[in-house]
Amino acid sequence: MYSEEDFKNGKILLIDKPLHWSSFQAVNKVKWAIRKKYGLKKIKVGHAGTLDPLATGLLIICTGKFTKRIPELQGQVKEYTGSFTLGATTPSYDLETTTDRTFPTEHITEELISATTSQFIGDIDQVPPVFSAIKKDGKRLYEHARRGETVEIASRKIHISEFEITAINLPEVSFRVVCSKGTYIRSLAHDFGKALESGAHLSSLRRTGIGEYRADNAVSPEEFVAGLDIEK
Repeated sequence: MYSEEDFKNGKILLIDKPLHWSSFQAVNKVKWAIRKKYGLKKIKVGHAGTLDPLATGLLIICTGKFTKRIPELQGQVKEYTGSFTLGATTPSYDLETTTDRTFPTEHITEELISATTSQFIGDIDQVPPVFSAIKKDGKRLYEHARRGETVEIASRKIHISEFEITAINLPEVSFRVVCSKGTYIRSLAHDFGKALESGAHLSSLRRTGIGEYRADNAVSPEEFVAGLDIEK
């Protein structure tokens, strides 16, 4: 069982972020529960790497003095599983927005899909999605996108150490990726579709690992709150 001093001195909490929750909501839920349990006016709580609302999985939350470790944890390699849907693109590269273009898929074979993954292993240049929180001219990119403004987005060097296709049920392709900090799996989906001479968007995503930490060992925000046994 946790104590007040545990959280003040610093804890690393492994939270399994639910679908449709923002990372901010998950942090707030944990922070509220700790404050309520111990009658605290304030306590430092932060996360080590955002997950989109449409993604699930491992969110590392640090408390107290361990919030100083957030930059170190953010730099760890990430592992994701999920699925791409081939033959269609969306402006956000995922299901946040609706399909804007469709493409042929008749030429796509399992062999072509498997062979195409090799193009994305190692150091690659990746352009982040326009629907992202990266700042450009003092505004988030998604703010520009929602206003219909066209902006130039610089590519970034990222590293993908593992990229495997785990199942093919066209138009859906399941995958597993191990990658560096700053990698956008939505952009990987988009670029993968182009490399197949078709289109693709991200249709599901789960973060299964950050460094040595695994989603298998994480609890949901509700389970964390229940574990504190907060008095009503």
